[in-house]
Amino acid sequence: MTTTAPSAPSKSLRRRPEILAPVGTEDMLTSAIENGADAVYFGLQEFNARLRAANFRRQDLPRVMQRLHERGMRGYVTLNTLVFEDELTDLAETLIACSDAGVDAILVQDVGVAWLANQLVPGLPVHASTQMTVTSAESITALERLGLQLDRIVAARELNRRELGKITAVTDKEVEVFVHGAICVAYSGQCLTSEALGGRSANRGECAQACRLPYDLIVDGEPRDVGGLKYLLSPKDLAAWEDIGDLMDIGIVSLKIEGRLKSPEYVAATVRSYRAAVDTALAGEPLVMPESVRRPLEMTFSRGFTGGYLHETNHQNVVEGRFPKKRGLRVGTVVDFVGGGVVVEATGPIKPGDGLVFDSGQPDREEEGGRVYEMEHDGLRINGWDPLTDGPGPVRLTLRFGSGQVRTRRMKEGELVWKTSDPALEAELKATWTGDQIRSHRPVDAVVSGSVGAPLVLELRDEDGVTVRVEDTLPADRAEKRPLGEEVLREQLGRLGNTPFELRGVTLQLDGDLMVPKSRLNELRRRAAEKLIEARRQRGSGRPVVESARAHIMPIPAIVDPYPPTASELSVLCRSLAQVEAAVAFGQIANIYTDFEDIRLHREARKLIPAGGPRFVPAGLRIVKPGEAPLVRKLLDAEPDALLIRNLASWVIAQELAPDLEILGDYSLNVSNHLTARLLFEKGISQLVPSYDLNIDQLMGLLTMDPLGNYEVTIHQYMPMFHMEHCVFCRFLSTGTDFTNCGRPCESHEVALKDRMGYEHYLKADAGCRNTVFNATAQSASAYIDRLVFEAKVRRFRVDFVRETAEQATEAMAGYLPVIRGEADGSELWRTLRASSKLGVTKGSLDHD
Repeated sequence: MTTTAPSAPSKSLRRRPEILAPVGTEDMLTSAIENGADAVYFGLQEFNARLRAANFRRQDLPRVMQRLHERGMRGYVTLNTLVFEDELTDLAETLIACSDAGVDAILVQDVGVAWLANQLVPGLPVHASTQMTVTSAESITALERLGLQLDRIVAARELNRRELGKITAVTDKEVEVFVHGAICVAYSGQCLTSEALGGRSANRGECAQACRLPYDLIVDGEPRDVGGLKYLLSPKDLAAWEDIGDLMDIGIVSLKIEGRLKSPEYVAATVRSYRAAVDTALAGEPLVMPESVRRPLEMTFSRGFTGGYLHETNHQNVVEGRFPKKRGLRVGTVVDFVGGGVVVEATGPIKPGDGLVFDSGQPDREEEGGRVYEMEHDGLRINGWDPLTDGPGPVRLTLRFGSGQVRTRRMKEGELVWKTSDPALEAELKATWTGDQIRSHRPVDAVVSGSVGAPLVLELRDEDGVTVRVEDTLPADRAEKRPLGEEVLREQLGRLGNTPFELRGVTLQLDGDLMVPKSRLNELRRRAAEKLIEARRQRGSGRPVVESARAHIMPIPAIVDPYPPTASELSVLCRSLAQVEAAVAFGQIANIYTDFEDIRLHREARKLIPAGGPRFVPAGLRIVKPGEAPLVRKLLDAEPDALLIRNLASWVIAQELAPDLEILGDYSLNVSNHLTARLLFEKGISQLVPSYDLNIDQLMGLLTMDPLGNYEVTIHQYMPMFHMEHCVFCRFLSTGTDFTNCGRPCESHEVALKDRMGYEHYLKADAGCRNTVFNATAQSASAYIDRLVFEAKVRRFRVDFVRETAEQATEAMAGYLPVIRGEADGSELWRTLRASSKLGVTKGSLDHD
């Protein structure tokens, strides 16, 4: 879909957005403070989507928040994971701790967590994390209909500027956007890869980075050479520096920098760079990233930069596929080898001490690299070369390294040269945040009032409206020669020294000609600054805790199950018409769910299901973006008996188009606790499939906690791992940019991605041209069915098909039906069906060496 930048209003109307920095350690916190971030986001050691960061303890919250507030900054805590039943009590204590400490907002993925926060600590602002997968205005409407009080939405990274503008135009919620850092290839909150392959869940803060691994492209059963590219799912890094003005124009209030696992130097470089971008945009000047800005950004962390999805769709730009890790700054190409040295055609700055790596483009070969020991140009030793100061390149340089560091015999001409370390830059960046000096100052305005014979009064007011008032200890005298004026007051009050303030404006409200000694003016200034710091520390204090809200996390009383196991129902999800025909012929299926790339096939499936047979329930898309409501309407045109929704936007659209239609909720709604389930049930969603993040014990915890809930459990499936905007078909099987010019290879080829262990994971496009990678091996819960039936009283079960033939589909249905009805033993069924016996988070191929 082609997009254009939104039309810009007058640049004089632009409002300064918040620069939001990532913090994973104390040093990163200091770096964000001293380099001028407006706010930071950080995680605790639980309920945090970046558990690999050092993070902070719950007891650190008061200290961290006081430190931020006295510097005029905001602090947001990431509680952005799914939460399980046995964690709700601890979650409540964490919410209270955040509220008591004055945390400015929490970022939340789980809608049940957001609802509990609203009830328990109503004064604590809540932001919808990008993990909540908010992709349209309808998504926001859905959250409002659930009764959630949200102050801000963190938009999905996959939205372009036009789509973001459509959202900001119709909501009163603040909208926050990622502008820099790593891009997840899958939609945040919708990636099940780490759990399917690695036994750990990205929705629980344990992403295994499977998108950064090499894959072979298998097309129609045969390996396809794509120019040696292996990292087919590894995006470049986002750098939206030149888009900041456009984002400000459409009303984005917060510019978010990714990177809680990165370094303090990275925080320094990114915060400084994006503050400069904002200043440039506010000045009405064109935003063209200068080399002086680009270099620090690339050196502190870069896999190569892209505008991501903020621009018009171009699948050739987001994923290159050459490498998956930090590269830094490209500085040249290898052209020769002389006397143990490497001759490069240099295009970027190189000097002794820099760390270089040589990129052969062969992912299976160990890369050569080391620190430059000495360098020569035209036979003369030089101390470095930089095109910004020494003239434009390229120039030929001979580089020499320490003994044994670089094995030139393993290298070839044409290899790319990347600078991965620059000690001088690292020292420069480190100097911005180390030591006791306060380097970042926030503006304050002063109001000075008084009259002869009365004490002078000084008021200081900061950007957030926090105001303090101090009074002189003695009355002001009448001036005989030089009355107190703005010049003297600005000079004395502006000496804010090692405080976090800088004087911006001075307003005089003086009656008569006053004289006050400078020593007393200095004392007034000192007392006012101290009082303002103390007032800032108290921001967010005194919030209420509604203790009665704890009752919401208590279990629902158990009920007597009126239905015997023989009443258990089996439903199937079909992705081909042959599978639909097989399900109809089998004759004992409750619901036939349909999921087709060609949305027109739903109408054909409807024709195959006879009156009085299984219910026909088409499945909606995992993602609905602005302008995609017609895709939901087309499902309704197929005359369904019910609709299976996979996102909350579809729920809102379906409610408006067919208010009487029954709505069922799928696994992608991320129901992992009874709080989330109750919200959805109470709003009319009649049935829910629990999140695939739950293992058997966690699933049993949900089901036994909420015996009144109407749950359907998926007992056989190929785990839908990556769900992504990135189109592998378009990128690697065409030269097109999007569906309008790619030739739609997804309609003519069967494609799989082969991992390091030899597993071939099937790739499929959907009606929205988004791709899903399915696990190579089917996952079966047959061994757990007895527990689900007899302990949790589950009566609705589902089998999902992907590529099964009609015969294979029939075999699966015939195998599972007697097991769920208590008529057969399911402990070995998974072997018969050649599936892995798994449920939820399991071990997989990523655990192998």
